[in-house]
Amino acid sequence: MCPLPEISRFYGIVIRMFPELGEPHHCPHFHAYFQGLTAVYGIQPVVQLAGSIPPKQARLVEAWAEIHQADLLGNWLALTEGRRAVSIEPLS
Repeated sequence: MCPLPEISRFYGIVIRMFPELGEPHHCPHFHAYFQGLTAVYGIQPVVQLAGSIPPKQARLVEAWAEIHQADLLGNWLALTEGRRAVSIEPLS
């Protein structure tokens, strides 16, 4: 399995997105990793779909995703078309 492209990193949280070439099988989403835990978030709307990270980090991820929703959708489209995802500015 290929590694998921890292698109952002902030406060110990790593955000990655899996490329689904061709017709996507899932709704647009990304993965958030924190200290060995993983959560999957839908992009539109921003909602936790699966997994679990601590509540404080989950709130940070959700706030970041709301701010960068258009960038996330752009990366999802790029990856489904076989292009590379671009980095998205972290929370600071």
